[in-house]
Amino acid sequence: MSEVTRRNVLKASAAGAGAALAPAAWTAAARAGSAAPPEVLAANDLALWYDEEAGTDWLRALPIGNGRLGAMVFGNVDTERLQLNEDTVWAGGPYDSANTRGAANLAEIRRRVFADQWTSAQDLINQTMMGTPGGQLAYQIVGNLRLAFGSSGGATQYRRTLDLTTATVTTSYVLSGVRHQREVFASAPDQVIVVRLTADRANSISFSATFDSPQRTTVSSPDSATIGLDGISGSMEGVTGSVRFLALANAAVTGGTVSSSGGTLRVSGATSVTVLISIGSSYVNYRTVNGDYQGIARTRLSAARSVAVDQLRSRHLADYQALFNRVTIDLGRTAAADQPTDVRIAQHASTNDPQFAALLFQFGRYLLISSSRPGTQPANLQGIWNDSLAPSWDSKYTINANLPMNYWPADTTNLSECFLPVFDMIKDLTVTGARVAQAQYGAGGWVTHHNTDAWRGASVVDGALWGMWQTGGAWLSTLIWDHYLFTGDLGFLQANYPALKGAAQFFLDTLVVHPTLNYLVTNPSNSPELPHHANASVCGGPTMDNQILRDLFDAAARASEVLGVDTTFRSQVRTAKDRLPPSRVGSRGNVQEWLADWIETERTHRHVSHLYGLHPSNQITKRGTPALYEAARRTLELRGDDGTGWSLAWKINFWARLEDGARAHKLLRDLVRTDRLAPNMFDLHPPFQIDGNFGATSGIAEMLLHSHTGELNVLPALPTAWPAGQVAGLRGRGGYTVALAWSNGQPDEIVVRADRDGTLRLRSRLFTGGFTLADAGDGSTPATTRPETDVVQFAVRAGRTYRAARPGVTPTPTPTVTPPPPPTPTVSPTPTPTTSSPAPSGARATYAVTGSWSGGFQGEVTVTAGATAIRGWTVSWTFPDGQVINQIWGGSHTQSGANVSVRNVDYNGALAAGASTTFGFIGTVTGANNPPTNLTCTTT
Repeated sequence: MSEVTRRNVLKASAAGAGAALAPAAWTAAARAGSAAPPEVLAANDLALWYDEEAGTDWLRALPIGNGRLGAMVFGNVDTERLQLNEDTVWAGGPYDSANTRGAANLAEIRRRVFADQWTSAQDLINQTMMGTPGGQLAYQIVGNLRLAFGSSGGATQYRRTLDLTTATVTTSYVLSGVRHQREVFASAPDQVIVVRLTADRANSISFSATFDSPQRTTVSSPDSATIGLDGISGSMEGVTGSVRFLALANAAVTGGTVSSSGGTLRVSGATSVTVLISIGSSYVNYRTVNGDYQGIARTRLSAARSVAVDQLRSRHLADYQALFNRVTIDLGRTAAADQPTDVRIAQHASTNDPQFAALLFQFGRYLLISSSRPGTQPANLQGIWNDSLAPSWDSKYTINANLPMNYWPADTTNLSECFLPVFDMIKDLTVTGARVAQAQYGAGGWVTHHNTDAWRGASVVDGALWGMWQTGGAWLSTLIWDHYLFTGDLGFLQANYPALKGAAQFFLDTLVVHPTLNYLVTNPSNSPELPHHANASVCGGPTMDNQILRDLFDAAARASEVLGVDTTFRSQVRTAKDRLPPSRVGSRGNVQEWLADWIETERTHRHVSHLYGLHPSNQITKRGTPALYEAARRTLELRGDDGTGWSLAWKINFWARLEDGARAHKLLRDLVRTDRLAPNMFDLHPPFQIDGNFGATSGIAEMLLHSHTGELNVLPALPTAWPAGQVAGLRGRGGYTVALAWSNGQPDEIVVRADRDGTLRLRSRLFTGGFTLADAGDGSTPATTRPETDVVQFAVRAGRTYRAARPGVTPTPTPTVTPPPPPTPTVSPTPTPTTSSPAPSGARATYAVTGSWSGGFQGEVTVTAGATAIRGWTVSWTFPDGQVINQIWGGSHTQSGANVSVRNVDYNGALAAGASTTFGFIGTVTGANNPPTNLTCTTT
């Protein structure tokens, strides 16, 4: 199989071969008299639905996922295909990406850059600064489970849906007078994929099931009702594949029979069938791949088999809807919503279909919930869904736009927990990135360039033209502070401050003085993926770097202030921030992309990196920096509206920040066309890249609410295409949950719930006329000031809800509330982890909380053998404040009330003398999240 890496794709595109990557054009004709099915209407139109099978087209299959496990469901009558993924099945294995030749050549590279010898500098970078290997490794498929039912001839009343309100794919049809139905969902609480097959005539379900995979695998029949697929990930870039995985599929029947032999599962004459799919992986973390993948798969399957399917479904729904139902949105409905989803996409440009924007918004939230949960890997370039060993751009993590874009809607659309895998990744990158910082720059702190993978590669990859960009880790670190602004979680900030500080320290060590401008600048770097002269992108101090570093230094200083630490360091970063080059207006009235007023080599290039200051940052604003604000508008006019899918999505956010609802909506419509959106609503770069989906969701949220300038700006970019509507549950920085209603293009009602005490500054056209403002709890009217004609400002109290409305408006929306974190009056030192007394063998266990959020937390326990090797271990403790573990990876646990016991049976097995192993877990808590006072570690 040919390997399509980011380097190969970009080189092919530069040579004019990029069109070969585009998927075949697709069309869909409107159905006369079409009406949305009852189940779609019951979901308030928040469902994708089709009246045709997916066939062999992956971009017509429908995605499900629980963060760790993903499947594409094809819904074919004759042979159902579930294409399976597990989020840690990546090519290769642990590797050290640092190039030890880098630091010795850095001075000469910098000299060439400052001497305008850019291609010569790039040549030296390619010779001495490239990572080892020079490319990173790919996210890969597990395989397929195929259920073969036989002939599909004569099937009628076919329908296939993905209900976003239940995270369930349903396929139904009538064949030979029998109505068949399949439901498929991926359960996070039970860590299995569930396939439920029913028929309205007894003993009507018969099929055979088999696994297949392009990986190196073997199939088996572990018992009379189960089949297995045991495999190992592929080798790539000279790194041997080392992730072992086991997929198991078990069938339980009502009526009829089930049998398994030779890797084939056979069901005959059943009335209903439940198929459970469990997948275990040997990936423990970016350094360790010796997990008990077989034990994990078997244990999870065994546990799920003991639960009735109705209970599996109800647990899945409770878990999923606790996240999804936080935000509701209604932008209006027309008859266009009565057509199948693919038809709606194909005819979107010529119809008025406001509900599709609401569907696209919620689809992005669905995809984030389904591909990113506490304890999983972050959503990659394809989320969690990939059918290849060599996907485009390796389906990894591209940091110079795509990974941050994936998480833009996490906080704004009330999915804070889904953000946590990114901060786990950052923690890993501080280790691999520190190695690269020292080896390639002779610097402290840590650095990551424009890509990373499951092995947390941090060096320059793909070639200097694209990869010599220093501020990947810096951008990721700014997310720490922004997340804190939404949550106010001091524990989170304290746990992640070392990463923020380390990223800033790297640049304190490596910024150099520009020889003529006297600013501190990065060198070498680039403005992502865009040459400023022929075949030359490397430069010093590009605008995006300067903007990112202003945010990084500001975040590090403010975090140290909040936490009451590092006063000297705080002064250093503030001094360095003041010496960074400012954003400049160029000769064309645009924001300059580089320190020099160069004209880009490709005017309509997909990256508009130098507008980072407009979005996601707050350095370019309408009221704070009017000249740069107008220059940002001019920049977008010069770049043009077209672009790849993710580029269009970012431009929606740009125009929303420019408070231009008409242009933002125009870009949204440009995104909804057959060359930018697949039939299953996956965004097309092309090919498929999920960041466009997440960027679109973020853009719609930005059209409705801004919070980046220290105020809540309500309906800042409302287009005329949405004259009436309502939304509830959006989140604003400062700890606000917001609901809005409007009609005739004007706000009717604003409802804000505060997480914290403070002063709320609220901007809206509502305040330019008559309005009422009240505490929704007791009806009292807060004392207000009026800094501007469209702004009110007043004191708010934690847990209180405030309602502003036009006189006579009947209250409609109510915010979907995320409970605020428990108040933390002062910042205390990082708690000392609880450590057990040594076992007779000398082994110890240490408990630590690694992250927390409202109502939940993430922790880990490390077991370390003493002077004597141990065959097995058990760690026990009692929670003091009602904590409950509801998900654990790398272990087997029981919990009775507050008492917890975890054993190594399904983890790493024996430990050599002095060796250690760690298991992690997710828990919930209704009170304080205090660590246990004692641990007990027993060994064999």
